[in-house]
Amino acid sequence: MVEHIAFIGGGNMASAILGGLIRQGVPTERIDVIEPDAVARQKLKDHLGLHAHAAAGAELAQATLVVWAVKPQQFKEAALQVRAHTQGALHLSVAAGIRSDSIAEWLDNERVIRTMPNTPALIGKGITGLYARPAVSAADRHVAQQVIATTGDFLWLSAEDQLDAVTALSGSGPAYMFYFMEAMTEAGAIMGLTRDQAYELAVATFIGAGELARASNDPPELLRQRVTSKGGTTYAAITSMDESGMKELFAKALFAAQARARELGNEFGERG
Repeated sequence: MVEHIAFIGGGNMASAILGGLIRQGVPTERIDVIEPDAVARQKLKDHLGLHAHAAAGAELAQATLVVWAVKPQQFKEAALQVRAHTQGALHLSVAAGIRSDSIAEWLDNERVIRTMPNTPALIGKGITGLYARPAVSAADRHVAQQVIATTGDFLWLSAEDQLDAVTALSGSGPAYMFYFMEAMTEAGAIMGLTRDQAYELAVATFIGAGELARASNDPPELLRQRVTSKGGTTYAAITSMDESGMKELFAKALFAAQARARELGNEFGERG
């Protein structure tokens, strides 16, 4: 595991990684966190036993890995404050949209790994896409994997623009699942179940279907067909969705998320 790690930003995603690291046995004295917000600093102290700093300082010079968990619009300003202290560190970004070219320029450091996690990382069930710049070594990749693995699964990408697709699918994906759970809960309540009953059924169905897909080598089309007997209830539901163009509408929504990820890079990332 990494010798000394610093986090720039101490919000939810940073807390998920920090919690995983601490559960893996990383001593808190080997962790520094920079978090300007006093409420967030208090949460880190109460929940994880970490004493975060309000501003960047010379203590960052001991970091061998710096994790960037700031909002996209705050990244450049924070990077310019930190760069003097972290020239020898590997940098790992979980900030949405900010391209590695910009990060490398702002930090004057080519050892940059850009990632896209998702919120199930908060309970160790996330999946993260990672892209490494050419200057990142095999040893650097191994360090990044060890850190990200504390939050769930991970997937290395060969091209940085693939991260926009990862953002659309898995980064934003939990919201889609919750959206469908909302619809299932509302429909279940109209059908005569209580909202609690309908929600319990919806959540368990998503969890079960996901685990079934994970355990199977078959494609989703085949898994769907196995529970879709012609003329049956599932067939009626799938036919209704197909007639409504559900698949095309859902794909359109993902393309919108991908486009917005690109826009974020243009809006906040390409500033020299």
